Amino acid sequence: MVVGSGEPYLSRAVCVIGGLQGEAGGVAQKAGTWERRVGLTGAVVSLAVAGWLIWLLPAPHLAAVLGIGPVDGALSITRCYEATDLQGYPDGTDCTGMYTPRAAGERRREITLDKAARMHRPGSTVEVRMVRGRAHELSGHALSTWVTATGLMLGPFLALSLSFRASARDGTWSHDGDYVLVLIAAEMAALVLGILVRVLAWIALALFG
Repeated sequence: MVVGSGEPYLSRAVCVIGGLQGEAGGVAQKAGTWERRVGLTGAVVSLAVAGWLIWLLPAPHLAAVLGIGPVDGALSITRCYEATDLQGYPDGTDCTGMYTPRAAGERRREITLDKAARMHRPGSTVEVRMVRGRAHELSGHALSTWVTATGLMLGPFLALSLSFRASARDGTWSHDGDYVLVLIAAEMAALVLGILVRVLAWIALALFG
């Protein structure tokens, strides 16, 4: 009788434990759903911020170098020289000269042709596109510079977005550290792509320029 009388209490205990486990599972499921939503939002926001920064910073220069859009004016070359970056390393060829805008009402002024395709002869005229006060034309060095800048800017946000996406897929935040290698690979790919683009542009300009 003692054992038998204890069976209802044992059954109740089992039911209570099962109920607690069910509630715990529900809480865990809700937490996983919340993490998935945050992960998806983070992935989208990361790519959106990357796109906005690229559109704001390197994209206008890259478009000008590629010749997208109308020509802004003509530059009468005064001189060309080997430029250097802030660290003193060679940074392509710059040319200065008198710029004549095509748009009516704009004044002629002296400007710099950033990373020119070649050492232009003084007195020669080059059609250019303007971005933030500097002139651009298609050249291997300019194309390489802005393609590399675009890739280097995209890399960190791409790795962050993939990390968020993994968290959304698995409902956990344990993947963040795994995408450091993705970041390194993306940055290396941007550098290699920049070199490849420069070589191809040089070949194309030598054949058809």
